[in-house]
Amino acid sequence: MKRTQKMVTLSMLGSISFVLMLLNFPLPFLPNYLKIDFSDVPALIAAIMFSPVAGVIVEALKNVLYYIFRGSGVPVGELANFAAGVAFILPVSWFYHKKKSTKGLATGLVAGTITMALGLAILNYILILPAYAWFFGMDYMLDPAVKWTTITAGILPFNIIKAMFISALFIPLFLKLKPWMTRRQQTI
Repeated sequence: MKRTQKMVTLSMLGSISFVLMLLNFPLPFLPNYLKIDFSDVPALIAAIMFSPVAGVIVEALKNVLYYIFRGSGVPVGELANFAAGVAFILPVSWFYHKKKSTKGLATGLVAGTITMALGLAILNYILILPAYAWFFGMDYMLDPAVKWTTITAGILPFNIIKAMFISALFIPLFLKLKPWMTRRQQTI
């Protein structure tokens, strides 16, 4: 029964995460294809409530649902979103589970911000931007100068800002939900 309850909880969090992914908005000073959403919040809840793996499962469910909803094509954006979400939630949940405190959560949010920003900068340079070039005919993305400019002027600041938005939303939400999450952990 507990396994079923946990699967249902993760499925619900994955579905909520998917809906939040649909509610996105661009920032006026960054490229339009970089959009802020709060879909990593349910994954953070799962990662803190259960384990880092639970958070990864919610990230995967969200991106699979988004890919199915969006239709066909090469899922480069979904894979990038999955990598960004995992890079953010794993340090947060690791630090939180190590300390089980608000200080551990805050340390994790800072570490997650740094990991996501730097990790995605490297991943974009090596894999994601070349994948856009290969699959979508954006050959200019293979030019190292274009990749570097895209990363430093767009992707790096975007990921820092996105992590700050998510953190600012998650901290008060976590403080409000902490009693519920603790009860839920004990029953599942």
